[in-house]
Amino acid sequence: MTNFVVKTLANAAALAVAIWLVAGITLDEGGDNTGTRVLTLILVALVFGLVNFIVKPVVKLLSLPLFILTLGLFTLVVNALMLLLTSWLAKQFDLSFHVEGFWTAIIGGLIISVVSWAVNLALPDKS
Repeated sequence: MTNFVVKTLANAAALAVAIWLVAGITLDEGGDNTGTRVLTLILVALVFGLVNFIVKPVVKLLSLPLFILTLGLFTLVVNALMLLLTSWLAKQFDLSFHVEGFWTAIIGGLIISVVSWAVNLALPDKS
């Protein structure tokens, strides 16, 4: 359970950095209430974690030839698609997270991957 919380917080931190750095990734909430924004960010991180846990392995398996052909660079495309799917699901759940387009998702996916890796490296991995 601790590992789940740590990974969710790492995802939330990575998403926050992407929102901060990339103009096309937004987290709009009606007011400036910090608590509401943090709760929305954590809920989006949960959706993002579920997308990465359930959908990403299937997509990676089905696109294995493209991973081999591009020497792994297709990972950027898959990460962008997972971010766009998270944006779409957030809209369905009435969360105020939005990713503007594919190229924005590519940049955001790259930032999220790097920040998530760094945060997970810094935090202890407990099961």
